[in-house]
Amino acid sequence: MEVLYTAHASATAGRDGSVRSDDGILDFALVVPKGLGGPGGSGTNPEQLFACGYAACFGGALKLVAGMQKIATGPVTISADVSIGKDASGYGLAVKLTGHMPELSSEQAMALMQAAHQVCPYSKATRGNIEVELAVA
Repeated sequence: MEVLYTAHASATAGRDGSVRSDDGILDFALVVPKGLGGPGGSGTNPEQLFACGYAACFGGALKLVAGMQKIATGPVTISADVSIGKDASGYGLAVKLTGHMPELSSEQAMALMQAAHQVCPYSKATRGNIEVELAVA
């Protein structure tokens, strides 16, 4: 792979610590969600951060494939629901990506979602490792 960009971030003290990007733009306290036995409250968690990254990356992939297919999408919002739970080997993740494309038919929007899922780097990284569901609002 020809590296085009590398992001740098650090996490201190695990799920109830903090995360920080090397440039300081991202600097968050982490809080264990109530659903995982923590206090919840103000702070983020790894699942929220993963959801943000996946939604943004997938939206970029969708824009790319729409452009290649010469489809004017109008406004596009990708929502990512990242779930964590127990499976046979410990803990696992599942993702649901929902595309909001009000100017397209459901069929056309789903076709773009499926095409984006083939080229999105997050989708490639998770393929075969976690369940990823695609939906259209």
